[in-house]
Amino acid sequence: MERSNDFIERHHPQAEAFAGPEVRAAEERVPDAEAAEDVVLEPLADYPRIDLRGAGEPWEKRRAAGKVLRDNVPHESHAPLFLPENRPDPVALIEAAHEGRQPHLVPLRVARMASSPFAFLRGAAHVMAWDLAQSPRSGIMVAMNGDAHISNFGLFGTPQRDVVLDLNDFDEVTIGPWEWDLKRLVASIEVAARGDHVAPAERRAAVVAAVGGYQHTMTELAPQGPLDVWQHAARADNLDFSGIRIDGESQGVVRKAVEKARKRTNQTLLARVGERRVDGGWRFREDPPILTRVDDETREAIISGLEHYADTLPRERRFMLSRYHVVDVAHRVVGVGSVGTRAYVALLCGNSDQDVLFLQVKEAVRPAHAPYLPGMPEPYASHEGERVIYGQRLLQAVGDPLLGWTSIADRPFYVRQMKNMKGEIPVSCMTGQPLLYFSWAYGALLARAHARTGDAAAIAGYCGKDRHADLREALADWASAYGERNQADYETFLAAIADGRLEAAPDPHL
Repeated sequence: MERSNDFIERHHPQAEAFAGPEVRAAEERVPDAEAAEDVVLEPLADYPRIDLRGAGEPWEKRRAAGKVLRDNVPHESHAPLFLPENRPDPVALIEAAHEGRQPHLVPLRVARMASSPFAFLRGAAHVMAWDLAQSPRSGIMVAMNGDAHISNFGLFGTPQRDVVLDLNDFDEVTIGPWEWDLKRLVASIEVAARGDHVAPAERRAAVVAAVGGYQHTMTELAPQGPLDVWQHAARADNLDFSGIRIDGESQGVVRKAVEKARKRTNQTLLARVGERRVDGGWRFREDPPILTRVDDETREAIISGLEHYADTLPRERRFMLSRYHVVDVAHRVVGVGSVGTRAYVALLCGNSDQDVLFLQVKEAVRPAHAPYLPGMPEPYASHEGERVIYGQRLLQAVGDPLLGWTSIADRPFYVRQMKNMKGEIPVSCMTGQPLLYFSWAYGALLARAHARTGDAAAIAGYCGKDRHADLREALADWASAYGERNQADYETFLAAIADGRLEAAPDPHL
């Protein structure tokens, strides 16, 4: 196959140095896959204490261990989409995911998933989780996002008021193989590009770019110190990722998205969703079924839940939060996959009724990959809200300072700021050169996230250097096959709606 794009083949100038005598010597010390697994770092652990006396394995040896695991599970083994005859009915998996959700909102979720094959992919995380569980595993685990499709990368403001680009949804976070996240990403690129009528060769080039961005970035991060890895953040005013420079068209997309994000402040949100009460105070403006009032009992339960949530914040942030008080609470429908879960938004006022803070209080449910993976270590596994927040703090380079968790009516929730300087790169803008650029960028951002908790050296050893195209081509084959599978599942889903098995309610926002 011809090379998809010149920038995909560029590699870090120090890449050759990574194959020096130290690495060759390390390879000799890691003779087989079983020994290699013992060398690879665990993705995380809830250690009772920190041992600062014992030295770990050097990165060269861990990189060599990754190469040994590649021999055991070669790149080409990831190319086929293996779906056995006993594959569950995708509609049945989706129906099972509706258990525990608010029944009156399930038809709205169905309608949103039915709007396009890409929307279906977003909502069908449980279907893809089953499919991924049938695939070969590299043997290297990370704290994985679990839902790393292209719409789960976005813009948000830092405490210093910078705008950064990063992963921004962590409901499905758990411990799992790094390649499951990468496969979710490339499948989403394939499906979204199909929806925009992008030619097959361009779709493949975009997938190759995403894997190339991941591969290149992981190779670059492998020898770096943990502190350096943790300090990587992609500021929106400087998105020249290593291996690719941002082009003019993509820069225009970013600039427009950043301008929009900077206008999404608490004050502008108040003007859009708030209204004055008769007594002059603020309350939410109803917009059913998206934004609806709650009864007094629910309101009091949410305020109590927020008071307990404050205990999960660092003391200095708890002090800051104590200067605010809740003036109204509403139920707010969000996303595609999350529709039907309990999600509330609280309006708080501080120094004046113009000093406002919006907090989202969102129910955390069992992640889609839970049946197939060991999950988070304790205590994070026992509270789904704590799992989500712990995962977000691990994977995001710069996090929301008000992240925390709580329980309401014996259900787990997590809490974060609502839309303060948050934005997105529209999927509709990802065609032509921006499709290649953002695919590479999202692959690079995913590698950065995985390197924070996984073994970057081992993953780099497994992926190989940039000039090795077999992983890129294997995952391009896989993404194309999954695009076909997703289309077939989507048509099955539409048929279930047509024959009355599933009910779809009109969505006024579609």
